[in-house]
Amino acid sequence: MSRIAKFPIPLPKGVEVSITPAQISVKGPLGAIARPMDPNVAIEKDGETLKCRPLGNSSHANAMSGTMRALVANMVAGVTKGFERKLALVGVGYRAQASGDKLNLTLGFSRPLVHQMPKGIKVETPSQTEIVIKGVDKQLVGQVAAELRAYRSPEPYKGKGVRYADEVIVLKETKKK
Repeated sequence: MSRIAKFPIPLPKGVEVSITPAQISVKGPLGAIARPMDPNVAIEKDGETLKCRPLGNSSHANAMSGTMRALVANMVAGVTKGFERKLALVGVGYRAQASGDKLNLTLGFSRPLVHQMPKGIKVETPSQTEIVIKGVDKQLVGQVAAELRAYRSPEPYKGKGVRYADEVIVLKETKKK
């Protein structure tokens, strides 16, 4: 059995879990999230914990039991604490402004970019060069952050572009004559 799947998932107070053969739903103080179940994995509620176990002895079932355990643990963490990703804009004239569920970006193109946020994602701009993406789905928060970074990824000579707040850009030395 997967080593990850052996650990039970503790359920904090205020978190409700409903398990059907087709999907698992987790509801908490920050929202609700659902994910389709893998047919090779069984998830059981045991008091205030969830346990994952593979159905069968195949290596695929074993691998998916650890994957489903990690995904369900992220779902529980998302509805209790939430996830956030911070981006920083580095460059002269690079700005961001949040307005509702849209993010207006000025990244040196001929016109500003408007990025529509998916349902369940909140975006804030504490300053013009900082973006904070928040949500209950870890995968969706990371995907939105990657899409915003892809508009103008950091270049290796001056480091200009959209980068993660904790990202370190190793700058290259320019050519010498």
